[in-house]
Amino acid sequence: MSHETQGSVPLRSEADIVASRQMVRKLAVQLKFSLVDQTKMITAASELSRNTVVYGGGGDMEWELLADGLRQGLRLRFRDQGPGIPDLGLALKDGWTSGKGMGLGLSGSKRLVHDFELESTVGVGTCVSVTRWK
Repeated sequence: MSHETQGSVPLRSEADIVASRQMVRKLAVQLKFSLVDQTKMITAASELSRNTVVYGGGGDMEWELLADGLRQGLRLRFRDQGPGIPDLGLALKDGWTSGKGMGLGLSGSKRLVHDFELESTVGVGTCVSVTRWK
């Protein structure tokens, strides 16, 4: 059992997306998340990892185990140095996609977690932070 409280997974390829999901599953189990909460966090991680690879040109998923009093949580940050998102409001609307996806990546991920932060600068990159509490 790992006692690390933070780390990162590179996101450059399809295999890395799978590795990020496996890491999130391991961490969610370690935190004793319910099966539903595990699934929500793994799904959000999968969507955001794919966005990082496909739209951001690759980046990293940073993870952190959180403790807030008796509450435990898992925070994931997805960072890339891609083209950025010109219109954050539009990007967060259900059904909007800049590619061929279903347009559920950002808005869907936001609904799966307790805390969601999105920062993006055109020409610099994007950082999406999601947190789920047990």
